[in-house]
Amino acid sequence: MSGMNHTPFSRTRTIDRILVVDDTLDNCLLIQAILQDEGYQVELADSGKEALRIIEQSPPDLILLDVMMPEMDGYEVTRRIRANSALPFIPILLTTAYDQPSVAQGLDTGADDFIRKPVHFDELLARVRALLRLKHSVDERDQIARQREDFVSRLTHDLRTPLVAADRMLNLMAQGALGDLSDDVQDAIATMIRSNSNLLTMVNTLLEVYRYEAGRKTLIFSPVNLLELAQEVIQELSPLAIDKQLALKLEAEASEEYIAKGDRLELYRVLTNLIGNAIKFTDEGSVTVRLIKVDTGLVPAIKIEVQDTGAGISDSDRATLFESFIPGKHKKSGSGLGLHLTRRIVEAHNGRINVMTEPDQGSTFTVYLPTH
Repeated sequence: MSGMNHTPFSRTRTIDRILVVDDTLDNCLLIQAILQDEGYQVELADSGKEALRIIEQSPPDLILLDVMMPEMDGYEVTRRIRANSALPFIPILLTTAYDQPSVAQGLDTGADDFIRKPVHFDELLARVRALLRLKHSVDERDQIARQREDFVSRLTHDLRTPLVAADRMLNLMAQGALGDLSDDVQDAIATMIRSNSNLLTMVNTLLEVYRYEAGRKTLIFSPVNLLELAQEVIQELSPLAIDKQLALKLEAEASEEYIAKGDRLELYRVLTNLIGNAIKFTDEGSVTVRLIKVDTGLVPAIKIEVQDTGAGISDSDRATLFESFIPGKHKKSGSGLGLHLTRRIVEAHNGRINVMTEPDQGSTFTVYLPTH
């Protein structure tokens, strides 16, 4: 039967459910008879309002939607379906009369295909089969993505427990809790602590990336003093700059207030990532953090610049700089997660981030955060 479907995720076969929406009962019954003969499950709605009620209660696999209906036409029904982010992807097949030059309008509102009235049965069935193949393909892709995300989440949680336990045990050993250790053993334990800490940081970052991409991250917005936050991060990272004999500077107008609305912990993560990276990839010179109040033409914003005198970034690396799991070619490059997470955080604050860089000329990362 052309109405049957099975996926690699299930051994059972399911019947595709089609919603036919038309204010003319004869049209509904005729199409219902055709589709049921092909093995599809068919429901009927005689108005746009009734169709939306059915769709919200139990989304069908395909909607066959008449354009010309009283009160709410097919275009408005299509717009409302596409505006409802809680719904899964549902293909919409519009039916239009020959004298309606409305195909482009229907497709622009979010419909996937159209068919002219009076309907030719073979053409109708062919378009239905094509759109259901599209539906199944999208569903399978989404299911694979969900399985991958759930696997990453479970794996990340499972990895954190032994890493945290190892970190505590290694630190106890370094502190002499298990007896005196030779200098060689102390050095070995210090190396293990650093490696374990780096791995734990990467696992925590991976978990945060997953939360953003799965839509499971909850942000708590409040007024954040970015000047105080930048001072805090710089104070914490200054030992790293001192070890490399780098000047770590903060430039801001003392008379200005740099208040943005955001999640303080997440913005702290943004500054830590950007300033930490600047120190990491700069061998001599300085790292400068600037706060500037600007008007982007849309809303007032605060611009945060993190400028370094490091090696810069090549054109090939810059093209994928904010993508996940694509580390740069620099020998100090990490997992490629830090900047990807930074971008996700900034975008979640309705901001934007970009970079200006040239090889051997240093880099300047710029973040724009709206003030309200």
